[in-house]
Amino acid sequence: MAFRDSGSPQMSRRGLLRSGALLGAGAALGGASFTRAAFAQDPARWAHVARLARQYVDARKLASVVATLGWWQMAPDTVAFGSLTLGQDAPATIDSLFRIYSMTKPITGMATMMLIDEGKLGLDQPLAEVLPKFADMKVQKTYDGSITDLEPSARPITIRHLLTHTAGLGYSVVQKGPIAAAYIAAGLVPGQVSKLPLPAAFGRGTSVRSLEAFADGLAKMPLVAQPGTRWVYSVSLDLLGRVIEVVSGLPFDTFLKERIFDPAGMGSTFFQVPASDLARLTTNYGVLGGTLLPIDPARQSVYADPPAFPFGGAGLVSSARDYDRFLRMLAGYGAIDGKRVMSEAAVRLGTSDLLPAGADTRGTFADGSGFGAGGRVGRGEQAGIYGWAGAAGTVGFVDMKRGLRATLMTQYMPAEVYPLTQEFSRAVLADVAAMAGQQAAA
Repeated sequence: MAFRDSGSPQMSRRGLLRSGALLGAGAALGGASFTRAAFAQDPARWAHVARLARQYVDARKLASVVATLGWWQMAPDTVAFGSLTLGQDAPATIDSLFRIYSMTKPITGMATMMLIDEGKLGLDQPLAEVLPKFADMKVQKTYDGSITDLEPSARPITIRHLLTHTAGLGYSVVQKGPIAAAYIAAGLVPGQVSKLPLPAAFGRGTSVRSLEAFADGLAKMPLVAQPGTRWVYSVSLDLLGRVIEVVSGLPFDTFLKERIFDPAGMGSTFFQVPASDLARLTTNYGVLGGTLLPIDPARQSVYADPPAFPFGGAGLVSSARDYDRFLRMLAGYGAIDGKRVMSEAAVRLGTSDLLPAGADTRGTFADGSGFGAGGRVGRGEQAGIYGWAGAAGTVGFVDMKRGLRATLMTQYMPAEVYPLTQEFSRAVLADVAAMAGQQAAA
């Protein structure tokens, strides 16, 4: 996500999984022998999650918190507190709309995996074979240093690199110095926050007006690291939007709608919220001095207007129900409600560790873990867990081995103001552990 939800050491908005709590789900479940009855719908069993959500809403730290939690292909339980907007009566529900920002990335990642599965792309195919302007890239000799002191790229950028943030591309809100300024000046800002003039912490710059222009502009920029050598949170998933439309012959947003959203029954996931659905849109808040200030009111939302282009790394608005359906489709290895959306092979590959051999993740959000198609994946006893979060406090993950899936929706920025994603992870695990204990005692 643009807007500083990076996992780099200097930016902590991506607290989801970093503490290890979320990726500890496997340990909490390991060895438990659950009967199907143990998973019958019952929101009351998510007592720790409900307590956490209520605490934040009752203290007016957040306007709303909505969580969906489910197992395998069963319908989700819902925990929901608060209203769409502070001071109004309309309650937040499983069908309310939230800006999911970087939770867009796994969706774009899985769209890429579909094309790889169909033989239209190769995982290790050079990007320049699809976008020739990336054939002769230059790299900063010093990370975030001069943009004129450059060296040739030692190897081509590949699709794998784009999926795993190891292409050497940058992010205007992660990089510093002249490279960040160059990105902003060139309009390489793939995201939006508000129509209001906001401090730089909430995002800055005006984007170019098409995916093609975005890709062409990136091709002129120096890379911040040699491809395949370093994990750098980046605009690579946004660039994959251009790859997808070139390879598929469809506009990127059309591809997502026709190939993922419609087949998976995700009718509330949009790059632009239709006027008929604005009544379901939450307000996004900035937390300033401990006070919630509306930075993107629903009725005047920037998401009511067409975006500069469909941002594959940060652009979607969705509901807790819809994102749970995306995770449920993954948990079904590509199928949901008897309908196949992706092949099992594509899901298995996309939720596996795709990091190139030798890529340096030390000191980054990916340190100690793997990385799949647009989302972090666990290793060891945490293997099978795939997930990512967004800059406005949202998070979603699925445990592919044990069938657990969880989504948290809320709206506040900057996300590091509260430790909510870590607390949500721990609350989910506490409830799962309680279920395991009850099952063992039965």
